[in-house]
Amino acid sequence: MLYLGRVFNGGIAGGALTRALSGCALALALSGCTRLGVGRAPAAAVAVPAALGNQSAPILDEAMPPALAKDDDYVVRIVVGSVTCSGALIQEDRVLTAHHCVAARDRDGASLERDVRPEQVRVELGGDYLPWGEVGVRAVLAPSCGYVSGEGDLAVLVLERKLIGVATRAARLEAPPGKRDEIEPIGFGRCALSADGVHRKHRAGGPIEQVSEGRFRLSAAICPGDSGGPAVSSEGGEILGVISASAMDGDERTRDRSEFVRVDRWRSLFAYAALVSSGTSPAELPPIECK
Repeated sequence: MLYLGRVFNGGIAGGALTRALSGCALALALSGCTRLGVGRAPAAAVAVPAALGNQSAPILDEAMPPALAKDDDYVVRIVVGSVTCSGALIQEDRVLTAHHCVAARDRDGASLERDVRPEQVRVELGGDYLPWGEVGVRAVLAPSCGYVSGEGDLAVLVLERKLIGVATRAARLEAPPGKRDEIEPIGFGRCALSADGVHRKHRAGGPIEQVSEGRFRLSAAICPGDSGGPAVSSEGGEILGVISASAMDGDERTRDRSEFVRVDRWRSLFAYAALVSSGTSPAELPPIECK
């Protein structure tokens, strides 16, 4: 049986793309959703390099052996309580992810129309079973919609400090995605039938099949926990969108209908993130309204 829904690793929302799910317990029965710590150690148990532990200093090249940081380390794991998602480092201090990954939730796990506090979000670095470091977040920027999925399901996290020496990947804001674009999704998801634990994976993607005003669709193999991961152009390597929702059957090899939010639709979000990175308070910025 297929389930269509959001793909954060705190649960799958069954039914329509925007339908919310109450908690991870039901998702465990539906999809094999794993709670934080299964196959990937909690951040608190990980030895963090000295530069990561210093809140006032950036990560320096000499603090990270060349063998530690890899080209794919721009793809990161987002941890918000028991919910885990994926994201992409688009600047030294900015991470792109899905809005529903940082939406606040009630006691039953249903999304609320507000974001979590920045201090509740952690970003894990490294793509193997154990992260080699982590960094905190000082600002969460997102549109006034997309708390569940669909329109506005995009967020930029401004980090506590710049990550010097870690790879970044640019988002393509100047041109919309088209049907000629071949997409490769990347994330930290894990399906119910996966034999291994949680680590970064390049997912099976393909050509874009449909483009709408704010999203695009294709058949891709997506697992819970891949939400917010980048949709990368196989030709140019730029990020064209983020993973928002997908039909999943528990097998990571199954390609099915998957929806991605276009980054070019939300240029103002990236402009706001640049201002906050430069010192502007998020409270000084007007809301990013949805149509």
